[in-house]
Formats: sequence, structure tokens, C-alpha cells
Amino acid sequence: MSIHITSAPCCWGVDDVKNPHLPSWKQVLGEASQAGYKGIELGPYGYIPLDIETASQELNQNSLSIVAGTIFDDLVSPENGANLIRQTHEICGLIRQLPKLPTEAGQRFAAPYLVVMDWGHDERDYAAGHSDMAPRLNAEQWATLVGHIRQIAELSWREYGIRTVIHPHAGGYIEFADEIEQIMRDIPHEVAGLCLDTGHTYYSGMDPAEWLRQYADRLDYVHFKDIDRAVFDRVMGKRIRFFEACGEGVMCSIGKGVLDYDGIKQALADIGYQGYITVEQERDPRNSGSVLDDVTASLNFLKGVGFH
Repeated sequence: MSIHITSAPCCWGVDDVKNPHLPSWKQVLGEASQAGYKGIELGPYGYIPLDIETASQELNQNSLSIVAGTIFDDLVSPENGANLIRQTHEICGLIRQLPKLPTEAGQRFAAPYLVVMDWGHDERDYAAGHSDMAPRLNAEQWATLVGHIRQIAELSWREYGIRTVIHPHAGGYIEFADEIEQIMRDIPHEVAGLCLDTGHTYYSGMDPAEWLRQYADRLDYVHFKDIDRAVFDRVMGKRIRFFEACGEGVMCSIGKGVLDYDGIKQALADIGYQGYITVEQERDPRNSGSVLDDVTASLNFLKGVGFH
């Protein structure tokens, strides 16, 4: 396997740009580089400046390239459509101008990617990880979500040459097995790929290795997380938002949790996955003292089991 491990600002607690406790984006880039990463995601819209000169200078200084941009927003509301299109233009307009990461033989689409996740619904946020409790969209709402993803994916590819990947996310309206299966039926691979996240699949009641195998033909990009089982069992018994659970420490550094990374590595080898995998560890940014140790430990663990 030729797989490169990259990082993401959520490891520093960066998920909501309006959170007053976020570290500076320059600190995040500096520490990602210090930990040994060569690539990082752009993070939520507006966190890293979308000005090419400003972003390029700091990325070059830290020997980092952008592996993906992110739309983490409400994909369901019709009135949010114009905002989603604007984000697509601005994010793709920036990342297509930045220095590119290498493309491996067998890698379906070159990085950077545009990762699209549904977010922003209280009724689903409190039901994260609980398929039986989570309301589902009606047919009209689902059609709006599908339409928004299609618009984003077609625009990102047609005008910018950026591949859109759909990321099922705990607490959003694409989370559970039935929803992943439906979105894969409704949006063909020529339009958009899939980004499976090992932590989110486990959190939402699925086996990560099984799902990597099941959707091998759709898999363009992968996220790695690990989960502290004791914290997971505790938060599953609470009425709690997903990022509140992360604030309690449900995500841990790779190799210190419950996920079977030997099995995950074997699944990726069996399906011939090539390219990029991004390490994530969501947390409350006020609990950021261990970030550098954690992101370094995750990278070292993955190198130790044969990733690079």
C-alpha cells in the first residue's frame, strides 16, 4: 500500500469557527508540521484564511500541503443552497491554486478533495450514535439534501477539477447504515465519492473494516479516529450532543482506543486502497494541552503498523 497520513484542525478542537476558544490557525499548522505531518485539511470554512498569499506563505513555511477542504453545514434546508454554492466556489478556488500532494498509482482522484458533511440539526445532534432514536428525513427533505450534494460535486469538478467526497458524520442526517446506503444509491460514483471515517462508523454502530470493504468501489478518501470505550459507553447513556461527547474525551489518539487497526489495515490492503488518510481527534479546544503529544502519537502508531 502507498498511503500517506495527514492531519486536520479538528484535532485542535477546531470545528466551529465561531467558538471563542479556538487556537490560532498558525499554531495549528506549526504543530502539525512539528508532529511530522506533510498534509492537513483546510478545516471549517473560514478558519484558515481563504486568501491565497496568506495561506500559501504559512503552508510553505511549515512544509504542509492541503489534502482537503470542508463544507460542514446544513445540507437539508432549501434556503441554505446559495451559501453552499458560495462556499464551494471560495474553498475550491483556493485549494486548486495550492501546491499539490503527490498522487499514487492506483489512487482514483488526486488530492485535494472537497469533503461534504451535513450538520446543524439539534434533533439529530442529540441522537448521534442512536439509530433507533434518530428521526429520518422525509422524501422531500432527502431530495433537497441530495440535490445540494449534486450541485456542490458537479460544480467542484466542472469548474475546479476538485473531487467531492461525501462524509457520513455522527449527529448529521447522513450517519447510519440506511442513510449511507441510500446516499450511495442516489448519488453515483461519477458524481461524488465516499469518505468513510473509522471513528464515526464505530460511533454509529457499524464495523469500520466491514464498511471499508463494502464500499471499496466508492471509497476515494478515508478518515481515521479512535474511541475510548469507557467514555463511549458513558456518553451513550446520556442525552448529549456529539461535540459535547468529544469534549468529554470520547475520541483518543490512534492506537489507544477500541478500534481494531490491524483489521482496518488489512481491509485497506485487501481492497487495494491507495492515497491519503487523515487522522482526526475531535475535542473541546479548551482541552488542547495534549494535542501535540496526541497527534504525534497517532502518527507514530500508524507508522509502527506499516503506514507512512
